[in-house]
Amino acid sequence: MPLKNFALIGAAGYVAPRHMEAIRNTGNQLVAALDKNDSVGVLDRYFPQTDFFVEFERFDRHLDKLKRAGTPVEMISICSPNYLHDAHIRFGLRYGADVICEKPLVLNPWNVDALAEQEAEKGQKVYNILQLRLHPSILALREKINSAASEQPADIELTYITSRGHWYYASWKGETAKSGGIATNIGIHFFDMLIWLFGAVQHNVVHVHTHDRAAGFLELERARVRWFLSINPETLPEIVREKGQRTYRHLAIDGDAVEFSDGFTDLHTKSYEAILAGKGFGIDAARPAIQVVHDIRHQETVGLKGDYHPLAALPLGRHPFRL
Repeated sequence: MPLKNFALIGAAGYVAPRHMEAIRNTGNQLVAALDKNDSVGVLDRYFPQTDFFVEFERFDRHLDKLKRAGTPVEMISICSPNYLHDAHIRFGLRYGADVICEKPLVLNPWNVDALAEQEAEKGQKVYNILQLRLHPSILALREKINSAASEQPADIELTYITSRGHWYYASWKGETAKSGGIATNIGIHFFDMLIWLFGAVQHNVVHVHTHDRAAGFLELERARVRWFLSINPETLPEIVREKGQRTYRHLAIDGDAVEFSDGFTDLHTKSYEAILAGKGFGIDAARPAIQVVHDIRHQETVGLKGDYHPLAALPLGRHPFRL
């Protein structure tokens, strides 16, 4: 494939280096990057010659100059805060580039509809990074599920705890209007994976939803899912805390654990390879999980009723900045 020129919006963020690495590993060139924060020394590891901007207006002008010079940016990768994805995707489409965006693609279902219209108008493509769909263990699990003849829904328990300090609540991630809340910010890729594996959502119940955790129940076409998400280290299992670990990821199907803790290092590169081959995950693929987390965010919690995750019963934690 011919080399493509990329631009990156959100170069100082946590996930940006994975995109830089994927651009490099697929043999392409990052020619421009934007972030209001200038802590982007990581560029030296991948593309030290990249033109970097802290002001959107100058970034916009630079990309326009490249187009007029006959060397346009063909792909724009977006790693900005969640609430800015929609605006940055639309910028990329107006410019005339295809867009690769981190999860969540957008925060609301109606944003998905608007992007689909603009994608069709501009003739460009929008791709979402849904890397769990490319994980070897998840691919093997999907093949097993699709070949099984069982008519009984699978019984699933999903637990994901990724500890965050007080900084989280001072950042955009701690503001539901900007991040989408816990279920969106740390859970959307798991919901996408489960829907991809077990079919569309039939019923959605939220048992607990606070600043640091969320728990609920999803009935899918072929599965019943109890889920728990948390950023509070106090919710970690004791055996995990004793080991000094701050992250816990567990997926059990009919009582059997599915191991997928490893194998994440090259998934962004695999995602880029698929996108560049015309096989990436587009707007329609992203839509179901966006609907799920939107519904979770706006539903009333029912408390500990019905079929709930065991960790949902843990004592609630105090917000560090509130009395």
